[in-house]
Amino acid sequence: MEGVGIIKLARVLTMGMVMVYMCQASNLHPLIVVPGNGGNQLEARLTAEYKAPSLLCSRHHPAKKDKEGWFRLWFDISVLLSPYTKCFAERMTLYYDADLDDYRNALGVQTRVSGFGSTKSMLYLDPNLKPITPYMATLVKSLEKIGYVDGKTLFGAPYDFRYGLAAEGHPSHVGSKFLQDLKTLIESASASNGGKPVILLTHSLGGLYVLQLLNRSQPSWRQNYIKHFIALSTPWGGTVEEMLAFASGTALGVPLVNPLLVRDEQRSSESNLWLMPNPKSFGPKKPLVITPKATYTAYDILQFLDELGFPDAKQRYETRVFPLVDRLEPPGVPVTCVIGTGVETQETLFYGKDGFDKQPEIVYGDGDGTVNMVSLLAVESEWKEAKNQTLKFIRVPGVTHTGILEERAALDEIIGAIDSINSQLVDSLASM
Repeated sequence: MEGVGIIKLARVLTMGMVMVYMCQASNLHPLIVVPGNGGNQLEARLTAEYKAPSLLCSRHHPAKKDKEGWFRLWFDISVLLSPYTKCFAERMTLYYDADLDDYRNALGVQTRVSGFGSTKSMLYLDPNLKPITPYMATLVKSLEKIGYVDGKTLFGAPYDFRYGLAAEGHPSHVGSKFLQDLKTLIESASASNGGKPVILLTHSLGGLYVLQLLNRSQPSWRQNYIKHFIALSTPWGGTVEEMLAFASGTALGVPLVNPLLVRDEQRSSESNLWLMPNPKSFGPKKPLVITPKATYTAYDILQFLDELGFPDAKQRYETRVFPLVDRLEPPGVPVTCVIGTGVETQETLFYGKDGFDKQPEIVYGDGDGTVNMVSLLAVESEWKEAKNQTLKFIRVPGVTHTGILEERAALDEIIGAIDSINSQLVDSLASM
């Protein structure tokens, strides 16, 4: 009889373990990660129309390609070498077609983003150099530890980060297609997880894309498909660093790269123009760039572009970008913003008689090292009185713009927020 009792007890314990496992498997809202600017791999292929600017940049570079001629354009280690930096910049450059009122690739350069739906292309920017090119790897591992599985409950939405979006009435084919693909992925992720609404976890520029998706979607769709929007290090109001990129170029933290070699490419980026400082966030009095000729605030972007000798961008900024950023509409779903604070961040750029070809003297202020504090907090004042909008800010002192994806203090806050959201589902199931 004792043996029978032991067998029954074993069965009860086994069933209990199965039920616990099933509960763990079902208490997760599907989660979609949307990376920031430069936060996923980008592939390219050169066609017969491609005209190499030099022998080093011929169609034979790089030698490593797949059977169809595709190679990794971003990130590739050859960008560190000056001659190849020029190749990289030329192939990454976008061109504005005034007749189409839209952006396109360089002639003879085709690009694609592989692995849509998975986080794999955003774990490391170069999978052959994992120790020095990690991006989402640590964050994804933390998500996996609480039960998330890539392709089942965890999904990724990589995109061509050079492109942006435009105000109503202006086409932005690549960016708009990404929004539609993201919307389809949200619906698919929800359907494959029993209809549970999705958690959107974004970094940097990805947060601006998601806000636009939510603003352009019907309230009923948002209610059905979105559980929560967690925005990490989002530049809601742009950055002073973008003014540096347009003026003198920026190496974006990549060692040995001469910023001037990538300046034209950075000026061509549709998303970079989108990230110029927002007048509402920075105000009319704060000097952001000072030159011997003038002092520029966020209200003087058009005049700033003039002094740079880049007047072609003025009309694009005025008609395509400014109406897009003039008001940050609340998304109508719960939002949690996780931001780094207390890190020196470019606040005012001083240029001397040598002009923009020389890097400026910089006065620093508060932020996350990339995004200024007024930008990180821009939606706090915009949305605090909004009806049916919940908003929470989590500040992590000393954490940088990308450090938020890997430093323990930040990860604890992010995973804690996700656990809290998922625990609401467990409580709901327990009360049934």
